Amino acid sequence: MAGTLAIDLGSTSTVVAFQEPGQPPRLLTIEPFALGEPPVVPSVIWLADAEAGMPLIGRQVLEAGLLHRGGAALHRDFKRAIGGQRQKDPSGAGTDLAHQAEAGTGAGPHTLPANSLSPEQAGSLLLQRIWRQLPAGIEPDRLVLTAPIDGYRDYRRWLATASEALAVAEVALVDEPTAAAIGAGLPPGSRVLVVDLGGGTMDLSLVALEGGEGRPAPIAQLLRFAGRDLDQSRQALRLARVLGKAGLALGGRDIDRWIAEVLCPGQGNDPGLLEVVERMKCSLSSQEQALGLWLPGPTRPQELRLSRPQLDRLLQEKGLMELLDDLLETVLASARAQGVALKDVDAILPVGGTSQLPSVRHWLQSRCAGVPLRDQRPIEAVALGALGLTPGVTVQDLLSHGLSLRCWDRRSREHRWHPLFSAGQGWPSERPFELVLACSQDGQRALELVLGEPRPEQRSEVVFEAGLPRLRRRPAGEAPVDPWPEPPAPVPLDPPGQAGVDRLKLRFSIDSTGDLRLEGDDLLTGLPLTQRRLGRVR
Repeated sequence: MAGTLAIDLGSTSTVVAFQEPGQPPRLLTIEPFALGEPPVVPSVIWLADAEAGMPLIGRQVLEAGLLHRGGAALHRDFKRAIGGQRQKDPSGAGTDLAHQAEAGTGAGPHTLPANSLSPEQAGSLLLQRIWRQLPAGIEPDRLVLTAPIDGYRDYRRWLATASEALAVAEVALVDEPTAAAIGAGLPPGSRVLVVDLGGGTMDLSLVALEGGEGRPAPIAQLLRFAGRDLDQSRQALRLARVLGKAGLALGGRDIDRWIAEVLCPGQGNDPGLLEVVERMKCSLSSQEQALGLWLPGPTRPQELRLSRPQLDRLLQEKGLMELLDDLLETVLASARAQGVALKDVDAILPVGGTSQLPSVRHWLQSRCAGVPLRDQRPIEAVALGALGLTPGVTVQDLLSHGLSLRCWDRRSREHRWHPLFSAGQGWPSERPFELVLACSQDGQRALELVLGEPRPEQRSEVVFEAGLPRLRRRPAGEAPVDPWPEPPAPVPLDPPGQAGVDRLKLRFSIDSTGDLRLEGDDLLTGLPLTQRRLGRVR
């Protein structure tokens, strides 16, 4: 049967949902990979030999007792390393997350061992295996994939590449907080704070649904900008806005490592221990004490105990609540710039397993007092919401990161970064940003376009010390700029330019697919420049 398939690839578990035209959405049980209720596919892969092509996925890894063994054959936590979040794998699985492998599953043997995968390859393999095991009769004609905010540009590029191997006519990509907000089923005109705390990432996003106050209600199916098809849709074009968002590559798996290191110092990266403390952590969502048994080797089992107060103190010591305060303030600051305050928020939508921790719930209730929590279906909310993001509706988004261009400053006679777009600015662009540039030397034959993203002036970052995650503050001051790894081609000058003379009038804009576009004029010749695409923003 035809319909829309949504896959929410998570750091810990992956959720698959399907919707036929005119029918309510439903979760799919992917055999033999899925387990539990609601059914999820654990995001783990065991690949003993890449040439054999017979990996174990999800539940198969758990039932075979391989999760605690670790080694190069075990691949987990790979989502957080996709999209530029490059760090040495702290799980002990042996995969070098800093390895710059191409997306897909076909990296040559000179780059990776036979049983090792890059994060991109592991994610692609998981998607392909899920696709092959769809229940009989399910033949999707549209696929909706979700992506986190942090590292969204590269992550989205990977998803687009990974989906090329899947036999589906249409592919849409949507950021996870937006999907979760749409899936909450709130009335038209609502403003929703989505707190998406998963296994590997934390994303906060304030989303405003259109409609209400005498305006027509928004159509149930909403489309994220990538891969949408409005031509065949008879639905009126509606608009949902992201008022503010912020994210960081830290999640439930990092909390597991913190707990493991406290309970068993020096063993915080042991895969078997992490599996035990994860179950203990989850049980504290419904009880005050948690017990666990860990088998460190041939010796007798070691009994572990953890209480809610212990966990609360640990999270406070590690700075988790301070980090959440920072992320929330970033979101609210962007919203205040648009005239929206916390008191104007209609609901909070916690998403992901980490959002169910009692200390996180207490933080939400204290920091957002008076705003109701809608915590139904926290695990599957993103996948179900993504099904609603189908052709017929567009989503206006905000830049998670600013964008600057390196320009020649005639006064200081040196290059400086000139802002083009600021973090929190809406796109697609309503009007282009215009900039006049001069040459830096006589006889200059081309003008380089060096683009970069300014770092936030005050923000926490995740660093690893001895394999364990730690939060570290970035100092305030003039924000440094991270240049794009692949700069666009230079703009040729014919005839060559002269030092200090204005030569090009450039116009920068961001289109509906997130591409940065350039057009302009040569001030010397009066001729227009060839329009070009410079790259993706995030």
